[in-house]
Amino acid sequence: MRLKSIFFIILLITVFDSVNSQVAKHYRYDIDLLTKEFHQGRRDALRSLMPDKSVAMFFAAPVRNRSGDDDYIYHQQPDFYYLTGFTEPNSMLIMFKEEQNIDGVKTNEILFVDDREPNQEVWTGRRLGKDGVTPLLGIKTSMLNADFNDLKIDFSKFDKVLYLTLPKGAVHEKGENGDLYNLIEQFKKKSGFPADNGDGYALFSDMAKLRMVKQKDELDLMRKAIDMTCIAEKEVMRALEPGFYEYQVQAILEYEFKSHGSEYVAFPSICGGGENSCTLHYESNRRKLNDKDMIVIDIGAEYHGYAADVTRSMPVNGKFSEEQKLIYNLVYKAQAEGIKACKPGNSFWAPHKAATEVITKGLKDLGIIKNDGDVEKYFMHGTSHRSE
Repeated sequence: MRLKSIFFIILLITVFDSVNSQVAKHYRYDIDLLTKEFHQGRRDALRSLMPDKSVAMFFAAPVRNRSGDDDYIYHQQPDFYYLTGFTEPNSMLIMFKEEQNIDGVKTNEILFVDDREPNQEVWTGRRLGKDGVTPLLGIKTSMLNADFNDLKIDFSKFDKVLYLTLPKGAVHEKGENGDLYNLIEQFKKKSGFPADNGDGYALFSDMAKLRMVKQKDELDLMRKAIDMTCIAEKEVMRALEPGFYEYQVQAILEYEFKSHGSEYVAFPSICGGGENSCTLHYESNRRKLNDKDMIVIDIGAEYHGYAADVTRSMPVNGKFSEEQKLIYNLVYKAQAEGIKACKPGNSFWAPHKAATEVITKGLKDLGIIKNDGDVEKYFMHGTSHRSE
């Protein structure tokens, strides 16, 4: 039995080696991912915003442990993905405003990645490796992350060293000299972090400027994520009845996400019935739903890095009571007025102001509140999210 196991592992390693030249071909199974030209265009757009004689640092997201030797499904840092399309951990992107000569290599960008290790890939899947970066991702220069240790790069010669908030929770693996923890520590050491030429805000602002304006390819993915989410909401409306548990509602929703190709939920699914419908970020989803309950379903599918966020409230038995109908219609009217206020020239808070005015008047007319300020007891949140 032991010899069979050893033979099986050797066979797998041999297979991995035999397909090494075709890793890029098989690295992506989806045909509608953002293209390398898209990511290149985003890097060029960012470079145009960077000040002269500057360098920008981006780190991959850390691996998060769930329990024992079981990690959470890996999710790349969004800005890192936006600029690279790279989905592996333990990596770092350096972008230069002007072309540099780094240890004899002329380049304006370097992506540091894990080396290919067939004996590890047997367990965790194929890695792109240094040789796959340029053909698949279009990034000009790739290096192994362990090579950053000895790389001669003088951060003091740049007028600005730009970076986002450094990742928290990176764990150093014993014997590893190229994991995310090491990349962060080496950057700190080489740059003298926090140095006088360091800037932890400008890059955040520039990325927000880029990402607030969506490209056509991004809009296509967003629409797919939204469509998946709306399909899931409709399926729950068809199936919902008294006696369901909140987790059964969640199961229907997330089944629909997965069955239409979503990789993740955009955030933990909120399926709050009865008193739980008043908890904004409720996510336990364990309560049994009763005949006269309302349920708030706040969900979103994520597809290729783009997330939906759709909230609907509905009666569990399929029919509003008179009281439920009054509140539902009030919220519906507030939503409509908020949407009307979403137009060029208005402030970000204009939709929220319009919705608040409707809800305040409505609650006063119903005798639920007496003073305008009391509306915050029932409407304590904003109407939307924004990018800074």
